[in-house]
Amino acid sequence: MYAIVDVKDKQFKVREDDTLYVPYHSDADVDEQLTLDRVLLLSNEDGDVTLGTPTVDGASITARVVDHVKGDKVIVFKKKRRKRYRVKRGHRQQYTQIEIESLNANGEAPAAPADSEETDDSDAEAEEPDVAEASETEDEPTAESSDSDDGDSETASEEENQ
Repeated sequence: MYAIVDVKDKQFKVREDDTLYVPYHSDADVDEQLTLDRVLLLSNEDGDVTLGTPTVDGASITARVVDHVKGDKVIVFKKKRRKRYRVKRGHRQQYTQIEIESLNANGEAPAAPADSEETDDSDAEAEEPDVAEASETEDEPTAESSDSDDGDSETASEEENQ
């Protein structure tokens, strides 16, 4: 059984008893339990895959913080030739080492699209009377068109005056 989990906008493929180096969790202490609930994909032993939209409902991963460590040193060297400009700086990224204790697949992807289609049909039926009301409102502009007939009578009276 494995899962793909999102930890601080980075994705990891995890199995039980795996050890990972994830981005630094400042609020987690050593030997503290973490619950990772942004599970993007979940696969069981049979090979059945549950894909989340965007996450799998009810699925979570329990992990234990092993240690806070620093990564390898990255050297940043800047130089501009013939200008006496050289800057050497280093950086060590902080990571949290976690051990995956369990994958909890309590929630599977809901098979509710059939139910949602039924509700969509009822919504469509509810919208049909609105269409009928719209056609009734279209009758009202025809009454205004009779007002324009009054305008025609004015032009007729003008022709009589000439």
